[in-house]
Amino acid sequence: MGLKVGVLGIGPVGEHIVRILGERKFPVDGPLTIMATRERDEIIDEMPVSVQKVSEDLFKKLDLVFFAGKEGAKGASLEWADIAVKNGCVVIDNGGDLRMYPGIPLVIPEINMDSVTKDTRLICNPNCSTIQMALALYPLHKASRVRRVIVSTYQSVSGHSGGAMELLKAEIKQVLSGESVQEYPAIFARSASFNCIPHIDRFEKNGYTREEMKMVNEPRKIFNEPNLLISATAVRVPVLVGHSESINAEFMEPMNAQKAIEILSNPVLSPGVVYIDGITDDKNSLEIRHDPLERRYPVASDIEKVEWKDSVMVGRIRDDMTVPNAINLWCVSDNLRKGAATNAIQIAEGMLEKGLL
Repeated sequence: MGLKVGVLGIGPVGEHIVRILGERKFPVDGPLTIMATRERDEIIDEMPVSVQKVSEDLFKKLDLVFFAGKEGAKGASLEWADIAVKNGCVVIDNGGDLRMYPGIPLVIPEINMDSVTKDTRLICNPNCSTIQMALALYPLHKASRVRRVIVSTYQSVSGHSGGAMELLKAEIKQVLSGESVQEYPAIFARSASFNCIPHIDRFEKNGYTREEMKMVNEPRKIFNEPNLLISATAVRVPVLVGHSESINAEFMEPMNAQKAIEILSNPVLSPGVVYIDGITDDKNSLEIRHDPLERRYPVASDIEKVEWKDSVMVGRIRDDMTVPNAINLWCVSDNLRKGAATNAIQIAEGMLEKGLL
């Protein structure tokens, strides 16, 4: 017997939830109930989908609802989460409004699925950049306890919206055609084409953006480490899908690159992580680039490979030569899949395994 499942919000994340529920053969009873602020027809994977206008009556018919508004979207969870729960639904929310509320679990299944209990009816998905950083660092944290993290992100435009993806495509066409770029400040403060923008979400009084402060506060909650030191710089780059991060982590106990490699290359110790590093076997490195020390590493386009699409890929693991017990690493993940839709569905799968759904 399956579950009556709904999806509130249809954009890149909502479309991925619909697609991945099918891919993973999640036990859905009947057709999905897809909701948004207005009724309309959409096409997902070349199939017509009827989108209904969200209402309390729709929640009465459902067991599980994924709130799938774009990252940082305001209003959906604040307006509808309590109503959905009151009507018997379990809610898994991808939005940013409720993540730091006490008593609401902020969950990455490979890390803290045990924070979800039989009484939990509302669960939050972390920020996409938080998910990949936390998944890469948590196995190391268990071994040696992270003291301080400095992270710079290279975030794709899909982290904003489907409209941002279309804007980047349009800007690139304009540049390559020799035209002046028509900027659209409602999406990006500066042109995204052939550019790097150190500005994601609004600025706070401390000079950091909200995106950067999410990366400070959310791992503290997920790791249950309120004093964890994190400094973040979040940058939008002209990539359609796939976030990358450069992470420097300092530990309280012994840690070096070799130990980190042993942990992160072990799928039992580091579930959800794929290690892509070591001397390359690419013949071009010797025949063309003449570099016998050239190494493998993940890049955003690697998310297109089926075996890696729902993983956090790590590489460029090396010792920080300036302080003891510190390393540098590079990590890459699909922000629409593991950074949003897949993580949400894995939460629901974990609840099923524990008999909570």
